[in-house]
Amino acid sequence: MPHLHVGDRQWSVAEASNLLDALNQAGVRVPYSCRAGSCHACLVRCVKGDPLDALPEALPAEKRQQGWRLACQCKVVQDLTVEVFDPLLDGLPATVQSCDWLSPTVLRLRLEPGKPLRYRAGQHQVLWTGQGVARPYSLASLPGDDGFLEFHLDCRRPGAFCDHARLLQVGDELRLGELRGGALRYDPDWQDKPLLLLAAGTGLGPLWGILREALRQEHQGAIRLIHLAHDAQEHYLATELQALAALHPLLQVQLITQETLQDALADLRMLSRHAMALVCGSSESVEVFAKRLYLTGLPRNQLLADVFVRRE
Repeated sequence: MPHLHVGDRQWSVAEASNLLDALNQAGVRVPYSCRAGSCHACLVRCVKGDPLDALPEALPAEKRQQGWRLACQCKVVQDLTVEVFDPLLDGLPATVQSCDWLSPTVLRLRLEPGKPLRYRAGQHQVLWTGQGVARPYSLASLPGDDGFLEFHLDCRRPGAFCDHARLLQVGDELRLGELRGGALRYDPDWQDKPLLLLAAGTGLGPLWGILREALRQEHQGAIRLIHLAHDAQEHYLATELQALAALHPLLQVQLITQETLQDALADLRMLSRHAMALVCGSSESVEVFAKRLYLTGLPRNQLLADVFVRRE
């Protein structure tokens, strides 16, 4: 049986054991969210030995050469010496610039990183609390225009990170973990294509950044943004979106709730078969939107979807 070594601890595990489970079951706390190799919260460094990695392409070659692996995607097939991600040593400090409520359940968190961070609209950032709670959140800020990193937190239900975020004050410190590219982006090659942005809940966050990126690049095609919320109070960027629509005649904004969802879906018509669709939100809402788009004839390779997985 292979052995795991973490610090001064050593124990045996069954061969082909999942590395994340083997660590957590032994009391070595490694956070995780999606268990699919997407969130990157379970990052660990293998300093001796090599696990069987089911998703090697999830990390850049440089990080893999440094020994970093996603524990949820790895199996223990030989003796391993592992170092867990230490946000104090491996993370980047970030200071809370502001923390305010955009709606009864949506908390806007703005952070100032300790050094400039290169990113693009729509990417994900892992945030760490001082208590070792890590969660990935989509960036809602626009690089180059916003002097902060902005995140929209869904606080409808209790959760380890959300409970901590509710108590944050200006000047408090968090740590930044892995920055990674999500499925959503704006491609300059789309400039003349119709753009369809479909968001549910805080899935609006990354699309808010991507919409502003498209407008900054003077997108020439029509843009239609639909935001699905639980009720009218939860259209938390309604004022900002309407202001943008007033400035950009090609932008159409539609705010809907569960009561008007079916009517909105029935009325959904493709702007053209050349349109690009970006969808973001819970798995249920993404599935509903995606199914409707397929029925309208949108080719699958013209739909980019980012599914939020909630684990607290």
